[in-house]
Amino acid sequence: MSRKGILIVVSGFAGTGKGTLVNRLIRDYDNYALSISMTTRNPRGSEQNGVEYFFVTKEEFEDKIRQDGLIEYACYVGNYYGTPRAYVEKQLSEGKDVILEIEIQGALKVKERYPDSLLVFVMPPSAEELKRRLVGRGTETMDVIEKRMRRAVEESEGIEKYDYILVNDEIDACVKRLHGIVQATHEKPEYNLEFIKEIREELSQMWKGEN
Repeated sequence: MSRKGILIVVSGFAGTGKGTLVNRLIRDYDNYALSISMTTRNPRGSEQNGVEYFFVTKEEFEDKIRQDGLIEYACYVGNYYGTPRAYVEKQLSEGKDVILEIEIQGALKVKERYPDSLLVFVMPPSAEELKRRLVGRGTETMDVIEKRMRRAVEESEGIEKYDYILVNDEIDACVKRLHGIVQATHEKPEYNLEFIKEIREELSQMWKGEN
């Protein structure tokens, strides 16, 4: 039975550990592919083109928009961010489960364009735990952390539009639950239409042969 790849969108508040969750999923299980976003911002530190992001000019990005070459895109703090369509659709056609780690705005655009996509929102066990994790990273000032907390309030308004909510309380268990959600989704009829058609035709031929 040929297997159709699933487009998986993972979102979550800053500090929920969604990046760690996605990296562990790819490390621990086969058949996942992480989509690389395109951006007009400059590389930071040791970031490499084609690894963390595809770094392009504003003109190149806007050409992609005109060519319908992006699944979704948004402008954030003066820079474009988007998901290249060709790479994602190639991986899906090869049966790969493709993961997009994007914010809620982009996630809902993906769902409009790809109704079969799987949207998962990663949540902290509590608001207090979210703030504790942000502080514990030690990479941001308290002012930035407060802005992230306020942003989380805004993002929480769209969570009910996701297919699944995943509470990241313990990373190993959370990775297994996410993998389980993806595998269960593969059993849905809409991801097995060709197989259903094949079985139906075989049954029809067998019935004709017996009558």
